[in-house]
Amino acid sequence: MKSGASDYWPAHTVKLEGGVRVAKTIETIVKAQIPVMGHVGMTPQSVRAFGGFRVQRDEQQILDDAKAVADAGAFAVVLECIPAELAARITESLPIPTIGIGAGLGCDGQVLVIHDLLGLYDEIHPKFVKRYAELGAATREAVRNYCAEVRSGEFPKPEHEFK
Repeated sequence: MKSGASDYWPAHTVKLEGGVRVAKTIETIVKAQIPVMGHVGMTPQSVRAFGGFRVQRDEQQILDDAKAVADAGAFAVVLECIPAELAARITESLPIPTIGIGAGLGCDGQVLVIHDLLGLYDEIHPKFVKRYAELGAATREAVRNYCAEVRSGEFPKPEHEFK
């Protein structure tokens, strides 16, 4: 290990999107003693293949994917952008916890992307997101002010320096 490497936060788990098609990969990673969280339904890294953020309704495929993830050894599975009734059925049928994002109340837990929760983006408004703040405009203004002060030489000042 390189000097200082222990100062970095280790990854505690890997989240892998897909179900049946990645089950063997999940098995291999788990056998290497690396915990895996599965992710089925709408998978963000493949959102373009779905034609954008859309509710995933292929019930049999989603059920098969969730079961494959659990059978492969994942410790939990994210269910994203699927009908609530389906998510509840999956939650009841799996031996591992389900974490919902746009999947209703029937999951074992819930997650939201922090950028959505804080309202940092204006372009994307998934139906399942509840914004708890609108920080996008304030963030953009703060960054503009910072850039302007750096360009003008107003920042940093002597009080921001170490002596």
